[in-house]
Amino acid sequence: MTEPVIAEQRGQPVTLKVEGYGQIQALSGERLNVALERGGVDILHRCGGVAKCTTCRVVFSAGEPDAMTLAEHDKLLEKGLLGEARLSCQIECAEGMALRPVQTEQNSGLERGKAIADVIQPDPQWTTRPGASTEG
Repeated sequence: MTEPVIAEQRGQPVTLKVEGYGQIQALSGERLNVALERGGVDILHRCGGVAKCTTCRVVFSAGEPDAMTLAEHDKLLEKGLLGEARLSCQIECAEGMALRPVQTEQNSGLERGKAIADVIQPDPQWTTRPGASTEG
């Protein structure tokens, strides 16, 4: 499967709706947790954004991408969260996303881990999330 945001669409302004925070401006193809942090969301992340934990979970109410990295798939499966939540460190922003951050510094009492990279890590290998429409 190819990357979810095609090259021609990368870097286009998009608006994300984030429950409890309002609208956040981002760029298509931008890493979701980077956009959330820049937009003032205190999204929790403890592993450095490499899909080794599930603290950066989000739940989509609209615009959930069908693409999912294998790293995200495997971590959510391991933790029994596959189909329940997504990892913001493994998602690229796109227009129409509406979501709720599950864990923040404020609601968890925990501090974020080290700064995360601007690009998805580990190098993404893409698959389709369970329950995604595979029809064109």
